[in-house]
Amino acid sequence: MANHPDYVPMAQRFRGFLPVVVDVETGGFNANTDALLEVAAVFLQMDSKGFISTSGTASYHVQPFEGANIEAASLEVNGIKPFHPLRIALPERDALGKLFKTIRSEIKNNECTRAILVGHNASFDLNFINAASERTGIKRNPFHPFSNLDTVSLGAIAYGQTVLARVAQAAKIGWDNNEAHSALYDASKTAEIFCCIANQWRTQADNFETGSYAGFEAY
Repeated sequence: MANHPDYVPMAQRFRGFLPVVVDVETGGFNANTDALLEVAAVFLQMDSKGFISTSGTASYHVQPFEGANIEAASLEVNGIKPFHPLRIALPERDALGKLFKTIRSEIKNNECTRAILVGHNASFDLNFINAASERTGIKRNPFHPFSNLDTVSLGAIAYGQTVLARVAQAAKIGWDNNEAHSALYDASKTAEIFCCIANQWRTQADNFETGSYAGFEAY
């Protein structure tokens, strides 16, 4: 999409970082001991006016690493059956390798220097990505190792909400509880929220420049 005449590289928008929206589903809360079970990413693009939209997705089912802890309570929430014979899943190294290759291509297309993870409670997702990268010996993790863009904070500022479903509803973005807790669904909704808030700010910045600022229309 970077070569489309209506879209421009995102290098100048986020200080050289390319935002990539990520969600993971896991077997617990400890990135070092609990299984990474799903990972999904949503890629973004920017038009010549500075407005951001989604441009594509990647998602993978992941095999639990050897000795991984899997909490029954986590599986009740995400509905994953890690060892189901029909579940097509990749080893961690393969899943992350495929994802990182796509991210590096997006970084290049957008003339950026590195990716920055966007997520809802983003440090949780980043910790699991980093732990899996280290565990599998992947040397070229494209994400900034500790910085992130968190839609919990953005949602609280823009809409007074912090729960993903409630932020989505406040932003007038559809939400289906039956689809929630799939990595791809949650990443897609997080991406819509991020775009909505970023584009609101772009609109307000234009209004400041033209002297027609009328305040946020979020409430």
